[in-house]
Amino acid sequence: MRGAAVPFRLDQIDRRIVSLLLEDGRMSSAEITRRIGHLSERSVRYRIERLMRHGVIHVSAVVNPQALGFVVIGDVILEVAPGHLRDVAEQLAQLENVSYVAGSVGDGDLSIQVYARDNEELFRFVDEVVGRVPGVTRTRTVMVPWKLKDVYQWQLPEGIGLRKEAPVARGQRKLS
Repeated sequence: MRGAAVPFRLDQIDRRIVSLLLEDGRMSSAEITRRIGHLSERSVRYRIERLMRHGVIHVSAVVNPQALGFVVIGDVILEVAPGHLRDVAEQLAQLENVSYVAGSVGDGDLSIQVYARDNEELFRFVDEVVGRVPGVTRTRTVMVPWKLKDVYQWQLPEGIGLRKEAPVARGQRKLS
C-alpha cells in the first residue's frame, strides 16, 4: 500500500450493492433496485459509478483456467537479489502462465501463482522460465490441488468501510 490514503467509506446500501455485484457482476441496475427495494434505478447507477470511480469495485470477466485445460496450479515463492524486486515482478507479470504476482514479507520476496496443463509443464516453466529471470536467486513451488475460495470471491468483512448514514429530518426525503 502506498501512502496513507483515506479509505472510501461505504454505507449499508453501498455494501448491499457490492454484495449483489459479487453475486453476479452483470446484474442490471434494475435488478439491483428490485432486490434492494427502496432506491431508484438512477440512484443505483450513480452509486455503482461512484464505487467504480473511487476504485472500490471494477467489473471484469473471470476466466476459469481449468476449463481451458490448465488443471495444475503452483504457488511459487521467489527470493530475489537486492535491487531487482520491481524488475523481476514486472517481468513475471508479463508471462502468460502467471495469474498472480505480489511482493511478500517473510520467507520470500515475491509470490506468484502459475497455471499449467500438467506437472511437467509446471516444473519446466518454473525451472526454465521463472528461474532464469535475471535477479531470481531461488524458487520454491507448492502444488495447489484445490481452491475453496478465490480472490474474486472475497466478501466485505462486517464493519469495513462503514459510514453512518446522515439522519433525515422529519418530513424530508432521504437522497441516495
